[in-house]
Amino acid sequence: MKRLFLIILMLSLFTTIFQDPGFTAEVTNMRLLPPDTEGGKPLMQALSERKSSREFRPDELPPQVLSNLLWAANGVNRPDGRRTSPSAKNTQEIEIYVAKKEALYLYDAKEHALTVVIPEDIRSRIGRQVFVQDAPVGLIFVANTGKFRGGSEEDALFYSATDTGYVSQNVYLFCASEGLSTVVLGTIDRDQLAKTMKLQPRQRIILTQPVGYPKNRS
Repeated sequence: MKRLFLIILMLSLFTTIFQDPGFTAEVTNMRLLPPDTEGGKPLMQALSERKSSREFRPDELPPQVLSNLLWAANGVNRPDGRRTSPSAKNTQEIEIYVAKKEALYLYDAKEHALTVVIPEDIRSRIGRQVFVQDAPVGLIFVANTGKFRGGSEEDALFYSATDTGYVSQNVYLFCASEGLSTVVLGTIDRDQLAKTMKLQPRQRIILTQPVGYPKNRS
């Protein structure tokens, strides 16, 4: 009887914990599925359907879609480690942070994985617009200007802004191909967001880009 009582007590405690709205499961690093590089719409069709959209459904992106999105944005596409997006002198200074409901992650292109940065939902802070909190994924493009050797800080920021444009356009074309909504944002409280993300002084937020399914999705 004593053993049965202990079992019932433990089950009761577990039930109480998981019913507690303040309880959150531990967030861990995430190995992404291998990207599917065989699908998608033809390039000219994707270009004709590329657009900015500011309405999002809260539906999570399926694991395969998230994997494909990040690989298309700036993943490794050659054995020598070069990327789907070009960068000045192959500096690869653009880092993609991924804001999701459960945490902020950093995309590791070499491992094609997500590393937890902070276990917190910061999607509402990636822009000043109300709709940013609706998108299930918020991409934050951060330039690590410390990777540049030679030249001025102004040069580093110029090339970083250019390289971010390539990454953002890759996201736009993927979204057009996949039937997703996206829009690039420049109206950001960069200082506050950088503080929240615990960025280093040479890490500079360039742009953000929410991604999700359109509201009118059938």
